[in-house]
Amino acid sequence: MPRKEVLKYILDIESVISELENVVEIHSKDYTKFSSNFMAIRTVERDLEIIGEAVRKMTLLDPTIQISSARHIIGLRNMIVHAYDSIDPTTLWRIIIKDLPVLKTEIHGIKG
Repeated sequence: MPRKEVLKYILDIESVISELENVVEIHSKDYTKFSSNFMAIRTVERDLEIIGEAVRKMTLLDPTIQISSARHIIGLRNMIVHAYDSIDPTTLWRIIIKDLPVLKTEIHGIKG
């Protein structure tokens, strides 16, 4: 079982993953519907920003935590914060469809 401080970030990530899964379902797993919904795009950006910050803090607290794409997750968070206008909805969609399930599995494993 992870330390209490780390568990807080794990729970935050799990909560955000659930929100992102809802975004996919609300849009019937259809990129076209998603990409035409400005609020959905902003929601995904914010949620991925939260995940990036949580991963960053978690790995600082416990450097032994293994998340396969931690550097990319943190890098995306930095892009969203500092270069938000360069984030393409296609990239966001690919992340929530392809990469999020991997992160979900890894977080579940860390949580124990």
